[in-house]
Amino acid sequence: MAALLEHERQIFLDLFHQDGLVVCARGLGIDRLLLRFLRLYCEPASLVLVLNTSPAEEEYFIDQLRSDGVVHLPRRVTNEIPNNTRYEFYTRGGVIFATSRILVVDFLTDRIPANLITGVLVYKAHRIIESCQESFILRLYRQKNKEGFIKAFTDNAVAFNTGFCQVERVMRNLFVRKLYLWPRFHIAVNSFLEKHKPEVVEIHVSMTPSMLAIQTSVLDILNACLKELKRYNPALEVEDLSLENALGKAFDKTIRHYLDPLWHQLGAKTKSLVQDLKILRTLLQYLTQYDCVTFLNLLESLKASEKAFGENSGWLFLDSSTSMFVNARARVYRIGDEKLNQKGKVFEKKDVKKENELKRELVLESNPKWEALREVLNEIENENKNSEDLGGPGQVLICASDDRACAQLREYITDGAEAFLTRLYNKTLGNDEKIGEVWIKDRKVVKSKGNARPDTGPQAKKAKLPTCSKQNKQKKQQDQTIVQMIGKTEGENREELDVEDNRELNGSQEGSIEETVPEDFPVNLPSDSYYGIFRNPLTIIHPLQGCSDPYALTRVLHEVEPRYVVLYDAELTFVRQLEIYKASRPGKPLRVYFLIYGSSTEEQRYLTALRKEKEAFEKLIRERASMVVPEEREGRDETNLDLIRDVKPASASTDTRKAGGQAQKTAQQTIIVDMREFRSELPSLIHRRGIDIEPVTLEVGDYILTPDICVERKSISDLIGSLNNGRLYTQCISMSRYYKRPVLLIEFDPNKPFSLIPQGSLRQEISSSDVTSKLTLLTLHFPKLRILWCPSPHATAELFEELKQNRPQPDAETAMAVTADSETLPESDKYNPGPQDFLLKMPGVNAKNCHVLMNHVKSIAELVTLSKDKLCDILGNAANATQLFDFIHMTYKEAISKEKAKR
Repeated sequence: MAALLEHERQIFLDLFHQDGLVVCARGLGIDRLLLRFLRLYCEPASLVLVLNTSPAEEEYFIDQLRSDGVVHLPRRVTNEIPNNTRYEFYTRGGVIFATSRILVVDFLTDRIPANLITGVLVYKAHRIIESCQESFILRLYRQKNKEGFIKAFTDNAVAFNTGFCQVERVMRNLFVRKLYLWPRFHIAVNSFLEKHKPEVVEIHVSMTPSMLAIQTSVLDILNACLKELKRYNPALEVEDLSLENALGKAFDKTIRHYLDPLWHQLGAKTKSLVQDLKILRTLLQYLTQYDCVTFLNLLESLKASEKAFGENSGWLFLDSSTSMFVNARARVYRIGDEKLNQKGKVFEKKDVKKENELKRELVLESNPKWEALREVLNEIENENKNSEDLGGPGQVLICASDDRACAQLREYITDGAEAFLTRLYNKTLGNDEKIGEVWIKDRKVVKSKGNARPDTGPQAKKAKLPTCSKQNKQKKQQDQTIVQMIGKTEGENREELDVEDNRELNGSQEGSIEETVPEDFPVNLPSDSYYGIFRNPLTIIHPLQGCSDPYALTRVLHEVEPRYVVLYDAELTFVRQLEIYKASRPGKPLRVYFLIYGSSTEEQRYLTALRKEKEAFEKLIRERASMVVPEEREGRDETNLDLIRDVKPASASTDTRKAGGQAQKTAQQTIIVDMREFRSELPSLIHRRGIDIEPVTLEVGDYILTPDICVERKSISDLIGSLNNGRLYTQCISMSRYYKRPVLLIEFDPNKPFSLIPQGSLRQEISSSDVTSKLTLLTLHFPKLRILWCPSPHATAELFEELKQNRPQPDAETAMAVTADSETLPESDKYNPGPQDFLLKMPGVNAKNCHVLMNHVKSIAELVTLSKDKLCDILGNAANATQLFDFIHMTYKEAISKEKAKR
């Protein structure tokens, strides 16, 4: 394990001596700090729990500790470990990684020796909110253990910039009093890294005139859309919706944060503008990251889809849009007859044939960064030829934004710009139908004969086009086509870039190392995302984002130990990682080539990220100076109010009519909760109200409040899905059969509006496709079923407490014994459920008289022998008796003749 740097040692000592929350700048090595604490507690004498880590992160930490020779490695608690051996598993000590759901259940059932826990380490602590599982675990831990430590780590200072007193709320949920802030401009960090800074070569690449014109056009359109959005929604006059922020990655989340509470009130124009902002931001990203053919392909597809769908938000009609199309086409080709294309004239359908007859002269403008990269690689090659003083040729690491950019760079370096762009043009914009790709022909989107796989990368979710109200087959197919094309930012199909004569350097995106790199490549990296180019000196390309392993770049740095790093795309976190990497290897040379487009949106995004982090730390410093932290914050005694489960315990009730209002002692309130429900925050809130929770596996219901009340909890999306697939009907049958008071609880978020009925489609008749109709049928079919609508988990917890008042407590064993096929409960051992359901379907029999009838009649066979008078005596209603008797004994012909006689 690498030794800690000077500032890291200071952070470690501060946190070791006094619990607290450490907030570091991005890339300053928060993982190195956590790793040092893990190393410290990897021994049987201590028991330390680690919260908020993903399986990939856990694997990385375990690998690092194993390579450092740690004997007692951290262990994982999974569902594979039986419940009865869980206590013994914990008592073996050491560091334990466990999911939040397992830890909550183990704390509640005392499967974990809380008094023996040495402490808890919380990773990514900015995610701790009031009612989440990690907060629940820390509260349970502090209630049962007053001595153990709690140490929290995060490198996301910007997350504390939203909300009111966010950092104070997080510290309150963590039960820590100290806040340690370590920004990049901290004097200890800055002075140390300045001593060991790598050699940096900044290369400001100039964009071509066409690229600058396109960028200006997109920014003009983006600005116009933002102004239009604010005009339609005057309440959105906020600083966050500025053009500068619109360039950042988190803008989608920001705009939804403001619009979600009003989404149901927004008009179609506003919703269309929100979608357009996504598309325009994608265009800016494509302009700087990819080639001219890919950009034009996306642009033409957008135009064709707008025409085909008959929906147009308006930005395609702006002058800036015309300029953007003209310049995008000019980067790829020019048409022989200049008159047809001057002033950006768009061809009509009648001129299409004439246009196709004209020969396109390919221009295929090369990406300026490619040329800069070629010069850098030539410089490195020349330097490596005379590198005897440095111990031989140095290895090279090239970092680009995502998988697609990396694939394009490899194709460029191995084949050259002209060959690569020509091949790409033929596959996307040409008439080559052999390739499974989408291309433009006669101004319409046409899908070729091959099989184009839809992309599943993260960017696919970010850039979906607005959907049209007409649900026709052609629209869906074309919509899917455009989503595929926009969504290839991080997960590009390698098939698009396959080269027959260089097949050994290609592989599928999900392929393993052997598929991506030739067998004789002298490297054995754990990452499966890199691309090998040259073997001597070793030169590889690696994406900055989109890797399944969050520490892929860290592994690559330490495995390859490059002497030269080329940053094709700027990413703040990795820039800082390089600083730490150089400082941890004093004396070893490291040169970083920093390629960036001057005066571009790419540069602006990088500078905005720097500014936002700096502002976030400045705000945190001011908050820490004025923060009032109570003595009892750590919860090491009983004075911390956050550890008190209820101001008025649920087990105490006051009756003013007896003994002068003295509290009457009753049994402790208990609710039985299904194990799967611990993914939600409701159990945490119920427990906080002073009600004990018994986690068990339930087949019928989610919450058992009393022996009679069974609750099935559904969110709005779950409700719609369960109504559509019939699962809710089955669940209601089971609840109604085994519990006297079945309850369907529907939880919704008041900040996220919903509508079960499409706007303007309220109809009186019942429809099989209507959610409200299905819900109505459900209530008609199950008269005992009660439906509760709750706006939040807090309201649900309060409602549960009220429903339980003055009622007996449920029994866990009885609740577990209830299954869909069980016949162990009072009603079930008295009546056979099959004939009972059949009886309820008969005319004249309803939920009120069904039990009376079953008490007098042993079977269906006996029922058919009874006379009408006897049935009337049992049912107490002559009309119901007549209906039932006629249903059993009258033939179809008799029933028809009787109807005619009535008429």
